[in-house]
Amino acid sequence: MATVFITGGHSGIGLECSRQLAARGVDLVLAGRSPQRMQAVAEELRTVHDIDVVTVELDTSSLASVRTAAATYGSLIERGAAAPLQALICNAGGRFDGKEKYSPDGYELTFATNCLGHFLLVELLLPAISADGRVVFTASGTHDPDTMDGKLVGAAVEPRAVELANDGLSGAKPLPAGKRYSTSKLCTVMYAYELARRLDRAGSAIASLAYDPGSVPETGFLRNMPKAVQWLAASSLMQSISTYIGVTTSTVAFSGAALADLAVDKRYATVSGKYFQAREGKLRRRQSSKVSYDEERARTLWNDSKRLVGLRSEEEPAHLRRRSGIEPEPQKNNVLSGDEFTGRMM
Repeated sequence: MATVFITGGHSGIGLECSRQLAARGVDLVLAGRSPQRMQAVAEELRTVHDIDVVTVELDTSSLASVRTAAATYGSLIERGAAAPLQALICNAGGRFDGKEKYSPDGYELTFATNCLGHFLLVELLLPAISADGRVVFTASGTHDPDTMDGKLVGAAVEPRAVELANDGLSGAKPLPAGKRYSTSKLCTVMYAYELARRLDRAGSAIASLAYDPGSVPETGFLRNMPKAVQWLAASSLMQSISTYIGVTTSTVAFSGAALADLAVDKRYATVSGKYFQAREGKLRRRQSSKVSYDEERARTLWNDSKRLVGLRSEEEPAHLRRRSGIEPEPQKNNVLSGDEFTGRMM
């Protein structure tokens, strides 16, 4: 029986995905910050679908928490108490409005939560993924400044990991919350593509996919916004307006089911390095932003992220180091500027 590890699988789109996978007989590893909420979901899924569910406490904003969670599951596999993974779904994330906040490691919270935590988790759990398995990154259409999604939230800036991790520090003016979010999702898409390239060079059949679940107001995504904003966003009027002006809209039910499909459906076993979008009841392969395909930017993002998370040589998947021709660890360099882009190569 297949096993899927999902972050944030106990709420919103992640919960619907977990229910969909459980209904297909897939065993689950639920990873998140709330053990009580995860346990309640685990009991539901075990009772209704008669599957095995493991819960692992994990806060993606904390690198120590990520290491502990990965080690916990790795030890379960070693003891024969858990199976290798058919898929790793990097789904948890958030947008943090208001005054800038920082992670336990001192990094800007949006980038730490949405990017660095999942980057490290993938590196640590890749050896636990089956030879024909998948990694699915939940991204967002907001990453593309040429779309209405990107225009409304705030155009993403350059995907420079060091700058993003230190946003607002040293007296520099911080990015607006919308730009922090859209840029973190650009980085997520680029992680998915760069991982796909590295896996391909290593001769691995593991697929790496990026997924935009669309705008789904009934999730907890806007929970930090004023109640009036939450009510308006979920209203049928706003849904109609959003669709009319070109915003990518979906529902919890469809987006969760689509995420489950990407993780285990055979149709998506050989489409590594692609971007999929849920929109109005259809899951389609789409083009992501122009910048997201820039391989040089992606390599720099990847290597800078390795340095920021403190990835040790023994933690990096050995088969990728051996066979992919990955460049050596880069030397420290100066922080680059964060000039905005508009989807054109600079």
